[in-house]
Parts: sequence; C-alpha cells; structure tokens
Amino acid sequence: PAGLALACALHDRGLAVRVLEQSDAATLANPADDGREIALTHRSRRVLERLGLWDRLGEVAPLRRASVRSSGSRTPLPFEADGQDLGWLAANHRIRAAAWAGAQQRGIEVLCGRTVTGLQREARAAAVDTRCGERHEAPLVVAADSRFSPLRRLAGIGARHQDFGRSALLVPLAHERDHEGVAQECFLEGHTLALLPKAGRRCSAVWTVANAELPRLMALDDAGLAAAITSAAEGRLGAMRVDGARHAYPLVAVWAQRFVAPRLALIGDAAVGMHPVTAHGYNLGLYGIEALSRRLDPARDPGEMGALLAYEAEHRRAAGPLYAGTNALVRFFTDDRTPVLALRRAVIDLARHLPPLRAAITRRLVDA
Repeated sequence: PAGLALACALHDRGLAVRVLEQSDAATLANPADDGREIALTHRSRRVLERLGLWDRLGEVAPLRRASVRSSGSRTPLPFEADGQDLGWLAANHRIRAAAWAGAQQRGIEVLCGRTVTGLQREARAAAVDTRCGERHEAPLVVAADSRFSPLRRLAGIGARHQDFGRSALLVPLAHERDHEGVAQECFLEGHTLALLPKAGRRCSAVWTVANAELPRLMALDDAGLAAAITSAAEGRLGAMRVDGARHAYPLVAVWAQRFVAPRLALIGDAAVGMHPVTAHGYNLGLYGIEALSRRLDPARDPGEMGALLAYEAEHRRAAGPLYAGTNALVRFFTDDRTPVLALRRAVIDLARHLPPLRAAITRRLVDA
C-alpha cells in the first residue's frame, strides 16, 4: 500500500507514474484479509484524506485510549488524548484495496505480474529489467517492495536486520465485554499480548511469542486458543471466541543504510521496517510519502540528487528516534530476568504518577 499511495501522491503532483507490481490485478482489487490491523495517527489520516483514500477504508475503529501493563504491575498505565481519539484502526487489506482504488481512479499505469530482476543507473535515467523480458526507463526509480526489498539489494544498499526471535500470532476475537475503544498492551513473562479494538465487541489479538512456542499455539483448536488468550488477558474483556482466521508473522526490524542513491529512492518498509509494538510502521511509510512527493517538482528532474538527499534527511530524522526507541522498548519489555521484571513494574508504576511524561508519550503516539 505504500507504493500505490506514493503513486497517487506523485500523480497529484503532476508527475507521470508507472507501477511495476508482482501481484495480479484481482488480488490488488480484492486483497485477502491478512489479519493485520493498522493503527493510523492523526497525521496519517490527513495524508490519506488529501489522497482521497480515507473515505475508501470502510470500517475504521476509533482508538480512544490505551493502557500498558507488565507482569505484576499493580495498575495499568493509561494513555489518552484530551478531547480526541488517539488514532484509528483499519484493516490492512482495506488500506491496500483503498490504495488500489485510488490508483485506478486516477488512471495510473499499473503493470501487474512483473518481477524486477535487474537495475541499471546512468547519469540521466535509470532502468529496471523484469523477468518477462521488459525494460522500463525513468528519471527516478522508487523501491516500495517490502523490508526484504530485492530492488534495494540490486542497488547495493545494505540494511541492518534485527531478528527478535519471536513471531506475532494475530487472532480476530469476539468477546463478552465492551472494549470501550481501549487498546491494551500487556508485557507478560515470556510473551506480549496486545488487544486492538475493532467495531462492536470484537478485537484483534496480537500475541508475540517465542518462535519455538508458535507451533504449539497454532495447533490449538479455536476453543483452546480463545481460552489461552482469555487467560493471558486476565479475563479483562470476559469470555472470548475466535472470530476468523489466525495468521502468524516473524518479527524482524530493518533499517536501510541509505534511503536514496543516484536515480533511486526507498520508501515504506524498504527504507524502515518497524517492530509493530509502537504501531508506527505504515505511519512512517505515509510520512515518507509526504516528504518525498513534496520535493519532486514536475518542472524539474525528479531524480535530481539534491531533492532526494533532502527527502532522506527529513525521513531519517523522523524515523531514526522511533526506530531506535522502539527496539530499545522491545528489548526492555521482553527481558524476563528477575531484576528487569521488577524494574519494568517500577517504571510503569512510576510513570502513572508523572502526567507530563504520559502527555509527552501521548503526543508522540497521536502525532497530531
């Protein structure tokens, strides 16, 4: 969805855009539900509204408050924004479908079933070769092809990968009690559980577990899995039942060593792939789209290095602290040594009595 959203933004800037896409058109128009719920900030909503994509999302659940707890902490740590929602939760497949519809409405050329196999860059243009024997030339090539970006590799740009040794098990649930629009983040011994509110008495459980534990949980039937999540959630939403297909994803964070090179830019997860705990992955992608499209002028060479370097500087400033902070947070809250567990509880209990700290964190979460 980052690539298609960027195509919409560049088209609106007056640039000619061609998208090379591996999937087929039917998959892009009606993507399968992949279980992922994306938390969107106020700034991301404004970007999507400007692109005409927000109203295409359909069901969007308001995120009114959030609470964080650790094993043994006395009371959850609350986060709320005075007079406004923290953000909104939208299904990833709906975001993908909205981006496709936006590209189609604009008449953007999308060539499906294309796999890029080669990249050449010259002084005034770049070219990509595809497996089906085509060559496509343009003044600028943008890689929006995942955190394991083949195009990034073809360009010789390295990336730091942090494999957390854990996977996220995503389970849609229906439950007995009203979630009241509250997202719960529970840092427990050996695992982490997030409950993300959806419309009605439904939520998405994001259960982060050790890779060695994942096969056992995937093998549980729906009743057993719902009971296990209900227990991990300490029954805070009452009895639960599985309300759809479960999905699992390995957790690997990625930071590209460079976001640009001559005639090339990286966007979305190809530039920064985030751990989902702070829910900024797609938001950062949208911020990068905003930063890049703002600097590309149809009256000038879109591959001009000065504009690309300005985009890189802005996006690294925005993404760097979030990337480093998120990884540090994950290390701290998944360290189950006894002294660290005690410190985790103390940090949460102390933060409850520091409203300015909570307000600062909330402003970062809201990104209004």
